[in-house]
Amino acid sequence: MLDLVIKNGRIVDGTGNPWFMGDIGVQEGKIVHIGRVEQEAQQMIDAYGQVISPGFIDGHCHSDLMILDHPHSEIKLQQGVTTEVIGNCGLAPAPLSTQHGDLLRSYVEPVLGKTAWDWPWKTVAQYMDYVNGYRPSGNLATYVAHGALRIALMGFANRPATSKEIGQMKELLEEGLKAGAIGLSIGLLYAPGSYTSKEELAELCSVLPKYDGLFSTHIRGEGNNLLPSLKEVIWIAKKSGVPLHISHLKAAGKRNWGQVMDAMSLIEDARAGGMDVTCDVYPYDAGSTMLTTLLPPWVLEGGIEAALERMKESSVRKRIREELSREMKEWDNLVLSTGWDRVILSSLHTKANQHLAGKTLADISDAIGKDPIDCMMDLLLEEKGQVSIVFFHMDEKDVREVIRYERSLIASDSLHCQSGKPHPRLYGTFPRIFSKYVREEKILTLEGAVKKMTSFPARRFQLGKRGLLAPGYIADIVVFDPQKINDCATYRHPKQYPEGISHVIVNGKTTMEFGIHSRRREGEWIKASHALFAINDPA
Repeated sequence: MLDLVIKNGRIVDGTGNPWFMGDIGVQEGKIVHIGRVEQEAQQMIDAYGQVISPGFIDGHCHSDLMILDHPHSEIKLQQGVTTEVIGNCGLAPAPLSTQHGDLLRSYVEPVLGKTAWDWPWKTVAQYMDYVNGYRPSGNLATYVAHGALRIALMGFANRPATSKEIGQMKELLEEGLKAGAIGLSIGLLYAPGSYTSKEELAELCSVLPKYDGLFSTHIRGEGNNLLPSLKEVIWIAKKSGVPLHISHLKAAGKRNWGQVMDAMSLIEDARAGGMDVTCDVYPYDAGSTMLTTLLPPWVLEGGIEAALERMKESSVRKRIREELSREMKEWDNLVLSTGWDRVILSSLHTKANQHLAGKTLADISDAIGKDPIDCMMDLLLEEKGQVSIVFFHMDEKDVREVIRYERSLIASDSLHCQSGKPHPRLYGTFPRIFSKYVREEKILTLEGAVKKMTSFPARRFQLGKRGLLAPGYIADIVVFDPQKINDCATYRHPKQYPEGISHVIVNGKTTMEFGIHSRRREGEWIKASHALFAINDPA
């Protein structure tokens, strides 16, 4: 007797090939039969009229601390996501040094979620072990984050790393890779990543080839500096001989809309030259980040607390106002061309300002009769820098082009939001692809969309035998109705689960059934060192 049989479904196996009618047989967490399965099973699921797909893989998100607050992973499982890749954009809670621990917390908590307890880990391995103790319901893989590396040794110092510091960062990176991290992530838009030269990063990346590690990057600029920023990371990857993955490819700011075509041409040129370059994309024309990201980079030197002290000085505030009122060559002033009316506050730290969630900075500044730049600085001071935003700085036409691009995979880039109104991508990314871009706009085929969420990310992030429905592969499986799957999360009402997904199976165990969580916690860490594909992989 098998553990599970899923009968009579349209099997979309993750390869991109056309669907076919069939059954799936599962035993001891793995797929053992595919096609017609006549054996009895402890659990039978009738998938008539539905699609049977590999579990979706969220290849770029920020659930590093959310997984501790919500180990049942319901927000992602409701979308059919069975695996999350964390440690992105250079943001992660480890490694953690005693000297700069508070700086790291202030750096990552606006994105990863605020904690009121002391972090008991120091290394990436210890962090992974600690998460294991919470027994998450979904699978996890992680990068080593460059921002955490640099803060551990240098804090927010705005200077080149010394040769000794680079050597120490390389040791910490290697330690994380040995623990099973899939590569190195960087966030060059954010201080202290923005203080790092391409030469320093290339030296750090020289550790990766030994571990077949991936170099994942939030590039330095996604607006006016989009193309130079892409060229920079392509140079780093070529110099160090590593595969490159571009996070959330976009052209930000109205004056830059349309440049995604040039960006994709740069990726194609690099691939034609023998480089392994890919990207990911989320299906929305708004991003989500910290309000501090809109500040000139020099303001953040020394960390958030130092930035807040600076903003109390009238001369500094005058300089910030002046710089945010004109185009800058050294960094992208996205709010200038996009407008304060497209910056929406999504999460705030204090109870007194919770009513501002969902309002634009333009609305708030108009209501109190204050310049929006001063309004932003005052809010940051009141909230101790802990303000998240939703920023409508993209063009839907560009989003479509990147979604249909052959080298792009789907990811949510979702942040932890403990209060307020998060970006709807936290609750709706994966169903939205099927409802909007497959069913309504027909930009992707059903099979093509599934591939971008399953076998493509599984291969890209070295997740082992996942992402395909094939004998011997891990039984991470989603059953959904292709005519009913729909994202319900909106910008006004973002905390809504999707519709149309009947079953989610994690490592062979039914974890979600008709929107009800079984309370099973069958997830596991997927470690790159254990994720080699067989030579005869059917994909």
